[in-house]
Amino acid sequence: MEFQAEARQLLRLMIHSIYSNKDVFLRELISNASDALDKLRLAAYQDKDLGADTDDLHVELVPDAEARTLTVRDNGIGMTRDEVVDLIGTIARSGTAELLAKLREAGDDARQELIGQFGVGFYSSFMVADRVELVTRKAGTSEGVRWSSDGEGTYTIEPVADAPQGTAVTLHLKASDAEDQLHDYADPSVLRRIVKTYSDFITWPVRMPAGTGTAGDTDDAAPETLNSMKALWARPQKDVTEEEYAEFYRHVSHDWQEPLETIRLAAEGTFEYQALLFLPKVAPMDLYMRDARRGVQLYVRRVFIMDDCEALVPEYLRFVKGVIDAADLSLNVSREILQQDRQISAIRRRLVKKVLSVLGSMRDNEPEKFATFWEQCGRALKEGLLSDADNRDTILGVSVFESTHDAEKPTSLAAYKERMREGQEAIYYMTGDSRTAIEASPHMEAFRDKGYEVLLLTDPVDEVWVDAVDGFDGTPLRSIAKGQVDLQTDEEKEEAAAKQAEFADLCTWMAEVLTSDVKEVRLSTRLTTSPAVLVGDEFDMTPTLEKMYRAMGQEPPKVKRILELNPSHPLVTGLRDARAAGKDESGTVELLHGMALLAEGGELADPSRFVGLLAERLQHTL
Repeated sequence: MEFQAEARQLLRLMIHSIYSNKDVFLRELISNASDALDKLRLAAYQDKDLGADTDDLHVELVPDAEARTLTVRDNGIGMTRDEVVDLIGTIARSGTAELLAKLREAGDDARQELIGQFGVGFYSSFMVADRVELVTRKAGTSEGVRWSSDGEGTYTIEPVADAPQGTAVTLHLKASDAEDQLHDYADPSVLRRIVKTYSDFITWPVRMPAGTGTAGDTDDAAPETLNSMKALWARPQKDVTEEEYAEFYRHVSHDWQEPLETIRLAAEGTFEYQALLFLPKVAPMDLYMRDARRGVQLYVRRVFIMDDCEALVPEYLRFVKGVIDAADLSLNVSREILQQDRQISAIRRRLVKKVLSVLGSMRDNEPEKFATFWEQCGRALKEGLLSDADNRDTILGVSVFESTHDAEKPTSLAAYKERMREGQEAIYYMTGDSRTAIEASPHMEAFRDKGYEVLLLTDPVDEVWVDAVDGFDGTPLRSIAKGQVDLQTDEEKEEAAAKQAEFADLCTWMAEVLTSDVKEVRLSTRLTTSPAVLVGDEFDMTPTLEKMYRAMGQEPPKVKRILELNPSHPLVTGLRDARAAGKDESGTVELLHGMALLAEGGELADPSRFVGLLAERLQHTL
């Protein structure tokens, strides 16, 4: 029988677009065999008179290095001639127009079934074989059928009188080509590796004749079973040991340690799936690299589909490793299809909520374990405050932060709120390069003196998410380095109002001297010991964020800031008096601005001028 020209084109397109790794042909054939065994078991259960042999259901791989063949055999349900034409010959019969028409008409779920139907997976054999031969007999019938093709112009179908029950696919292998990632599929060691990678958790035993690839007479030896058939996620949790979980975690994560936490998840009903997930004790080395691997392994009915399935795990949970086994997806589902699949979206939402729930429980009940997690992966989790608006409140509630309350133990925002002083209306924070730098900042002076707790946010991601988060549990977050600070008593406010007039002329003059650097000069309520501090408006970019942009090769727009003066500091009162006496102290004003800039870790626009002014002032003191 002759292939249509369009069918040949479609066949090549499907093979090369769906399968980038040629090893998966064996996954497809074993998966088809496993399905045939599942169907036979069900059929024999439903029809007691079927007359099928179900005593030893299995898949068998028979490599022949001398003949350059590989046979994949099962003793499952088998096929009639009509079924071979319908299932194996679908592409051959339909042609491009009919199949593409079906794809256009079908809904998302049906479209995936069409893309992933038996014929497509079977035809992946032609990536590694010059000719493929299939011999099959339907359980309960007496005559078998042979199908063969070179995948080009024609295929043949003929009856076979003595075919055994089930299906045997024999591949006449192409020569191995390492450059084209075409391995020697007649090599038993290659087959063992592929089965271990892709089909280890298939329900049925995948066997190879004993002694395959070794010398000696082994006819009487038991066959070698290549797969473990241990789908840990499908076994009751009470039946799985911690050692088995640890071994499986090492397998999927390539980590050498035991997992910090094991998470089981299962759903029945509309979307059926099972999940086995792990949190690491030590962050993966590439966790904060741009091209970091992320995602969990995706299985469909215990058949391995892909590593690092990004559609199942948001980027901020990229430290989560493990397996999702979905019941209703197509085996040939692509990464592009997964991104649009509503089942995958539903699984992803449930997975995220489960991981966050486990982390919250761990923080409350196992603080030492949570401290280990947070030290290793907390920075990544906080990225979700930017990217996952739906779960932002949950992530914020789970997170902990360094605080002035305790030098050793970070705090949750809920605990911070419990300690808030009477009348305090905001959660105060400050961002910076380090705890030491923030604690030494002039911005901290009034808060320290008056006993207000301040969160100390030192991770680079903190500079960004604080602008995206309005608050926590109805309480706003407020930077102590931006805007006005109101910590004064009524009496202190009256004193401050009196000083406004006293220093008004000085502030106006200093603003003129520093017009290219500051937008305003005003008296401060946040300083107790420093003479001056630079403050941003509420929505201004912080100096640390400006440095981050420059480090990435981007020059941020220049933002003029506000210079606040401490009216009680001798340097400021001395400037006021000098101004009243008519002296020109503009150099001292520049020095004062430079000092405030350096105090917050900023960079001087003209360091040589600053040094010159400083040397001149020091000279006058001698």
